[in-house]
Amino acid sequence: QVQLVESGGGLVQAGGSLRLSCAASGRTSSLYTMGWFRQAPGKEREFVASIRWSGSSSYYGDSLKGRFTISRDNAKDTVYLQMNSLKPEDTAVYYCAARTTQFGSYNYWGQGTQVTVSS
Repeated sequence: QVQLVESGGGLVQAGGSLRLSCAASGRTSSLYTMGWFRQAPGKEREFVASIRWSGSSSYYGDSLKGRFTISRDNAKDTVYLQMNSLKPEDTAVYYCAARTTQFGSYNYWGQGTQVTVSS
């Protein structure tokens, strides 16, 4: 089993920045990919970014690359999401997720952290 705990959410003005953290614990050696998703009120969950647990490959949702950067620190078993130039439409609950395979569904999810961007 793997446990994921997000932190770093909050209220920020448009144009500002936030860095989210996702600390993994448990059988982290089994992880293949870590990802971030978000869900705004009344909308479906949206893919934000993902990164290989080992290696450098990373992927981003449409229109987010350039403002958002995903990174990881394996020594701390932590994945980060740096969000810059935030817009009100970035307001959502952000979830960290992990999977033990290259493709397919994510096995593990965090509890989510609220990000609110005011105009």
